[in-house]
Amino acid sequence: MVDVNEITKYLPGFNCGACGYKRCDLFAEALLNKDVKLEDCPFLLRERFKENYEKLKEILKIKGKIKKEEKYIGVIDGYEADFLLKPLPNECSCRETLLIMDKKELKVGDYIRYRPLGCPIPHFAKIIDEYHGFYIIHVVGPSHRITGEKIEYKDVGIAIVVAFEGIVEGKVPEVGKTVKFIPKHCMMQKVHSGVVVQVEGKRVYIEGIDLKVF
Repeated sequence: MVDVNEITKYLPGFNCGACGYKRCDLFAEALLNKDVKLEDCPFLLRERFKENYEKLKEILKIKGKIKKEEKYIGVIDGYEADFLLKPLPNECSCRETLLIMDKKELKVGDYIRYRPLGCPIPHFAKIIDEYHGFYIIHVVGPSHRITGEKIEYKDVGIAIVVAFEGIVEGKVPEVGKTVKFIPKHCMMQKVHSGVVVQVEGKRVYIEGIDLKVF
């Protein structure tokens, strides 16, 4: 019977988190449970680890070629996206960076109500960081109730979403490329567009966010 240790010894061992797991042994466990694919580790697709990749396919009894990339279609507009953007490991949503026009006092830990420019739906979010006047947030829902409890929030009106950060499900884009993507937590499952400015494994940072797709 195959165990986690047997799989782990053929993984790159970088514990980089690019696959969505903090350590290679956790990724190995997910492979055994069929929660992920070998291709979710970007390093296994490099020439350096080709033999390891083939060995793991044999151990896990994976046959055939790499599975064809799934298509990601926006629900509200029907456009095809390049990829789905998932949250970073152990986070509830993709990270969004907001430019908030209302200058009321805000701090890390506050809950806010806002409407993204160009989106008809009010959002509720928790501020997790602040950087030179920009606020990094987690979207926590269209409702002001979280885990059944009413929370206090500050209404900041319209906010401009300037960046997204998360884990790519699909083909990882190149830095500098304009992409179309669907944030997994998006309530309308609408295709967004932006420019990729940073890539680390499957973790990407996208700026110049727009809800218009050309």
